Amino acid sequence: MSLLSVEHVVKRYGAGAQQRVALRDVSFELDAGELVAVRGRRRSGRSTLLRIAAGLEPPDSGVVRLEGTPLSERGNRALDEVCYCRKTFRASEGRLVLDQLVLGQLSRGVRASQARTRASEALRRVGAERCNALRPGELDGAERVRVAMARALVREPRLLVIDEPTLGIDLLDRDGVLQLLRSLADEGIAVLTSTADTTGLADANRALALSDGELDGMLVSQHASVIPLRRASGQ
Repeated sequence: MSLLSVEHVVKRYGAGAQQRVALRDVSFELDAGELVAVRGRRRSGRSTLLRIAAGLEPPDSGVVRLEGTPLSERGNRALDEVCYCRKTFRASEGRLVLDQLVLGQLSRGVRASQARTRASEALRRVGAERCNALRPGELDGAERVRVAMARALVREPRLLVIDEPTLGIDLLDRDGVLQLLRSLADEGIAVLTSTADTTGLADANRALALSDGELDGMLVSQHASVIPLRRASGQ
């Protein structure tokens, strides 16, 4: 059984003549320890797909399952098991980077000492330990992505979802971020990411091509051999 299963997902926005179909009967699976990248141009539906896969948005039809159970039925557990890396920071969540990682844990009942230990370890794990005493506004693009991943990792997720991790990052820093995603997958965490260009596909196990809301193929990655795209039955 796959860790994550996206089954016949459809998502629409708007109504009537203004309605836009963002996803059209999308189905795919993701296993533990696998890094899958969704490639698509702007308005292809890739960001919508990642938000639905993470449980942040409900599909209009279809279902997302974690080990066979719909995310909608897993309650608060799903928020820890499937973590979406939000790259924005709210002032209410702490003045410093370390505070941003600690306060969210305290709200879930984690003891303060344990929360700080987890936060420091997560920052070290993503190579951002030097950022702990910085304000979020002082972070550069690559640091923001790494801290966003650390903030998700303190929840000890089984699946990490991150939309366009290399967007706005200097070319010299991109490889480090992509290598970090690969290393997390090698540790056993499933990683689902997205990209608008082929540079974001480095080291992915599979790269799914999304166009106009439809999965229309699989792109070859550098890390693994070709795996046929698993389409929904009847397609």
